Amino acid sequence: MNGEDPRVREAGTYAVDYRDGSVGEVMGCEGGLVQLRPIGGGREWDCPPAAVGDAEPGDVLRAKVQQLNRQVQARPR
Repeated sequence: MNGEDPRVREAGTYAVDYRDGSVGEVMGCEGGLVQLRPIGGGREWDCPPAAVGDAEPGDVLRAKVQQLNRQVQARPR
């Protein structure tokens, strides 16, 4: 935890945005909001600390597999 708000996770850990179930990597906290980045990269989004929770290993694995599937499907054949 970051010592300020127990709901805000450390940068580099994975968290779930309870608003829509998205899993992301915690990038930091800015303006009282947690910044999450999609697994595999992409545009960060802001999430209120009350809507952030620990990502279970299965949640992270599922998000990584979904990202890999998107990459494979996007490859030219």
